[in-house]
Amino acid sequence: MKTRHKKLALIGGALAILGIIAALVLNALNSNIALYISPTDVAAGKAPVGKPFRIGGLVKEDSVAREADGVTIRFVVTDTAKDITVNYKGILPDLFKEGKGVVAQGKMTEAGTFSASEVLAKHDENYMPPEAAKAVDDAQKAANKHVSPSSLSQPKASY
Repeated sequence: MKTRHKKLALIGGALAILGIIAALVLNALNSNIALYISPTDVAAGKAPVGKPFRIGGLVKEDSVAREADGVTIRFVVTDTAKDITVNYKGILPDLFKEGKGVVAQGKMTEAGTFSASEVLAKHDENYMPPEAAKAVDDAQKAANKHVSPSSLSQPKASY
């Protein structure tokens, strides 16, 4: 074999190995990616079927219900436009509270509820996951578009 053919064979082999490594890395990443979907998108049927994803928003006031076993919890996540019921079995983070931001990872069930395998709560007074904050803002903007200007102009009270 000429040196030119040896170099081409070596380059071709290296490219093949790099291609295999890239394919394995992308496959591993694809298996572990959990997409974020807002409650409005879940209600619209945009959630992946049978695949894990993340849902986030605010924990709706007066929606947290604990089962008798003490570790099974049901609560509602809302983006102020749509609500999704979340079922979780485990210990909630200390910062989990009604009216505060939360992100849950899991899958949708046949009954239309979200079965969470992990629940994450905000970590300070001003924090909300960026995806959840965007979903809440989008829902509020959409709700404001549906309000007619005539309903906003109310007579002012005189004192």
